[in-house]
Amino acid sequence: MSNVRSDKPFVLAGRTYQSRLLVGTGKYRDMEETRLAIEASGAEIVTVAVRRTNIGQNPGEPNLLDILPPDRYTILPNTAGCYDAVEAVRTCRLARELLDGHNLVKLEVLADQKTLFPNVLETLKAAEVLVKEGFDVMVYTSDDPIIARQLAEMGCIAVMPLAGLIGTGLGICNPYNLQIILEEAKVPVLVDAGVGTASDATIAMELGCEAVLMNSAIAHAQQPVLMAEAMKHAIVAGRLAYLAGRMPKKLYASASSPLDGLIK
Repeated sequence: MSNVRSDKPFVLAGRTYQSRLLVGTGKYRDMEETRLAIEASGAEIVTVAVRRTNIGQNPGEPNLLDILPPDRYTILPNTAGCYDAVEAVRTCRLARELLDGHNLVKLEVLADQKTLFPNVLETLKAAEVLVKEGFDVMVYTSDDPIIARQLAEMGCIAVMPLAGLIGTGLGICNPYNLQIILEEAKVPVLVDAGVGTASDATIAMELGCEAVLMNSAIAHAQQPVLMAEAMKHAIVAGRLAYLAGRMPKKLYASASSPLDGLIK
């Protein structure tokens, strides 16, 4: 069948990953809960807010890398808390210095503190500089298909449209824009922001996303470690459903078994 989907590996910056779940490291009660939740998630990539988390820039303070060692996890430094391109670029340069030349970064430039919606103009400016400086840029953006296309054409290695506003848990608010982005995608598309529970993650994967990044959905759950495990299974289920191809929706029921050949 020509429309049968075949699986392909999840590759970022030349490295293949088994898990399609990326998780944040903030908002947990303590370092131990962070460690346990991330272990339960099965994630191989963990994102770290450089402006808020110590990964070596504050000697003498607890270092996140002590519980999430870079030889076990791919550390994805992000620019959370940056509101213009200059700040974001400076933060990425600091992360590369702290992580011994590590080029993989998650760029996010926010518009305001109330919505945490991306500032698209500043994001484009920062992405252009970072790509020229040799960074492997994964970029948080709006669900505007045109902007997503421009970021990919600029050289970003992955585009990460929001499904809903950061930290809201609203789920995928506009699946139609996301579908357009996925149809046109020349680089991996990951849902970033808005996931609230396991079914949200599954829907993102069923639509065809390469992966999903989340933090609040796990860290703010009543039992974060249990939710992390739920998300691990949700991502796998969604990917398998996408590959399998769902049955068509129908207005009326049809018999589960064929009627031909029944004894009368």
